[in-house]
Amino acid sequence: MTDATVQQDHVTKATRRGLSEPVFAWALIAPALVFIGFIVAWPLLETIRLSFTDATLGGESYIGLKNYVDLFNSDKFYDIVGRTFYWMFLSVTLKLVMGLIGACLLNAAIPGKALFRILIMPPWVIPIAIGVIGWKWMYNGYFGLISGLLQEFGILDERIALLSTKTSAFYSAIVTDVWVGTPMVTLFFLAAMQGVSRDLYEAAWVDGAGRWYRFRRITIPQIMPVIVSMALLSAIWTFNSFEIIWILTEGGPRGATTTLIIDTYKVAISSQRFGEGAARAVVIVVLLALFSLAYLYFLNRVNRHYGAK
Repeated sequence: MTDATVQQDHVTKATRRGLSEPVFAWALIAPALVFIGFIVAWPLLETIRLSFTDATLGGESYIGLKNYVDLFNSDKFYDIVGRTFYWMFLSVTLKLVMGLIGACLLNAAIPGKALFRILIMPPWVIPIAIGVIGWKWMYNGYFGLISGLLQEFGILDERIALLSTKTSAFYSAIVTDVWVGTPMVTLFFLAAMQGVSRDLYEAAWVDGAGRWYRFRRITIPQIMPVIVSMALLSAIWTFNSFEIIWILTEGGPRGATTTLIIDTYKVAISSQRFGEGAARAVVIVVLLALFSLAYLYFLNRVNRHYGAK
């Protein structure tokens, strides 16, 4: 007996007991709805409520839109928003470029490619905290590997702590984030490339098309829906990235690596100003909702353009 037959039999029995099909369907999904309500909806509504208060450990009182007014009147807030978007844009761009290059190499007919596919996994498989701590040691100015190599090759006259200056700390955090996120992007691109029909490449090869032409005219159009999906999903994940920055710099030095997530944590948890932190969290939810809408919009356009089903 197939699954469809069993499902139809259950629906038929429920209908005989006096339950209509819509009622029976809602009864089936009710436990999941209750679970989502407790895990997602209630905390979100509570966060929105707190954003209209001055909640601290000492209590709370209603203050209306004051948290939002203070937030949007702060020049520091706009600096943090700009830094967050720059962090996200640069990190996602590097992940996509390196992921595309890595997928092309892993998809090529080279000896030992199965081994290379395994070796690309550790940054994604290793717990983020462990990997980032390793990078923090390498960035160290006294015994760090990176500073030592730069000095050995004559690029630096003396060792430098890469996490001690604003510019180097920011770009060091981006390098670590790219290291963590690139394997996943590479594997998704590789899976998409392997789904492209070989007949297209063979027909183009017979017509005399070179590798670069085949890559531009066949590979990229065929995997474009996956590229758009990974770009926008990676943007959301990078926007929400907390562990990497916090372990490396805790938002320093002098706020150079403070993004919206880090700022929200500092205000709500470190400073215990829960109302102000909740207002920042609501702003993040709104921005991520816009990202989600953009994701659906662009993905639908790409699917229509390239005929994806």
